[in-house]
Amino acid sequence: RFRQLSGDEIGSSTIQSRALGGFANATVVFCLPGSTGACRTGWDGILAEQLDSRHKPCNFANLVIPGRGQHG
Repeated sequence: RFRQLSGDEIGSSTIQSRALGGFANATVVFCLPGSTGACRTGWDGILAEQLDSRHKPCNFANLVIPGRGQHG
């Protein structure tokens, strides 16, 4: 999804992005490019919604709050 959003902003240069996200040892990890624009794209376009427990049909919030979800 990051590359799709980034492609709308910077075109084919998005192919150089090494953005990724997931879980490592029950810890959520997000790796975004270091530019201000890329961080804003990642936050506004993906992470803000995924860390909001109200976002449906699914989100990361239930997985990162201790005592909730499979990783709690």
